[in-house]
Amino acid sequence: MSHLVAVLGGDGIGPEVTDLAARALVEAAALHGLKVELQEALIGGCAIDQTGLPLPEETLALCRSASAVLLGAVGGPQWPPEAKVRPEQGLLALRRELGLFANLRPVTIHPMVVPSSPLRPELLRGVDLLVVRELTGGIYFGAKRREADWAEDVCSYTAAEIERVVRAAAGYARARRRKLTSVDKANVLETSRLWREVATRVVETDFPDVQLEHQLVDSCAMQLVRAPRSFDVIVTENLFGDVLTDEAAVIGGSIGMLPSASLGDGPRGLYEPIHGSAPALAGRGVANPYGAILSAAMLLRHSLALPGAAWALEAAVSAAIEEGVLTEDVAGPGRHPATTREAGSAVLRALRRAMPATPRHQMQVEER
Repeated sequence: MSHLVAVLGGDGIGPEVTDLAARALVEAAALHGLKVELQEALIGGCAIDQTGLPLPEETLALCRSASAVLLGAVGGPQWPPEAKVRPEQGLLALRRELGLFANLRPVTIHPMVVPSSPLRPELLRGVDLLVVRELTGGIYFGAKRREADWAEDVCSYTAAEIERVVRAAAGYARARRRKLTSVDKANVLETSRLWREVATRVVETDFPDVQLEHQLVDSCAMQLVRAPRSFDVIVTENLFGDVLTDEAAVIGGSIGMLPSASLGDGPRGLYEPIHGSAPALAGRGVANPYGAILSAAMLLRHSLALPGAAWALEAAVSAAIEEGVLTEDVAGPGRHPATTREAGSAVLRALRRAMPATPRHQMQVEER
């Protein structure tokens, strides 16, 4: 059986880390007898430069036909925020067109990267949380107006939009430690008051075995650094989730370590590390590929239904870190940092050590 995966490297360090993640994806899938076919396409700034559009029709068509999408990053200083056509518009449009409303961002911390965290080590023991961020509503997609000395961004949510993401988050909480924290700003925002009402109704009605708590977003931001292991699953709206997960990434030592999955009603999803394009690092071979590779593991689990292959790839990343193969963002003082390719190669070696004898033709990256 074969699955098509669209590979969108994007801008900056995106192509560097996505190339390694794609290779790891193919080999991990082969371990479980599944052939993965890769096809590359343009998105973001590089797409603007070549086609004038941040999401060309050819790219969207490919993503609609693929089992999953593996993405690097978009954006850079050559495409400034004030431009009418921006790389980020391509990513937002892709999420919307594919109906991907739930963004999963797991946060765990490997002991080897604890020294890179700004938090005391005792605060990090046992941290294992999942942030579920609503992805297709809120202020990012609301009406926008700008005049010379005035601007407006509208934040809006429907009860149905809130319900579907809360329902997804509660399902993940039920499969974990059965604690769900819903984050809002209900003391100020009307959208947050609706969010709180809908979250309460959904959990009380359909997930009575899940403990629900509500937190204001500023309180949650404080608690993430004071007591991160107190969280199990966090569900929140688009903007709050974007900010909180960047904070959580720093807690884990580096934003380069965190993967994400964007999912909708079906198995197809979009998988990307949460770091940006990091243009200052592009082409230097120093970017951390572990977040991208772990995103490929999430792809195996959620879109290709291969939990064993996902686990094997996650274990291979852990083994590479255990060997001390750490890029400069997490290497720490006194340790020689690994290059991007050295880190990717360490993961592939660990993965192959765990593989049974596999016909060599199944191990090749297929492209069309």
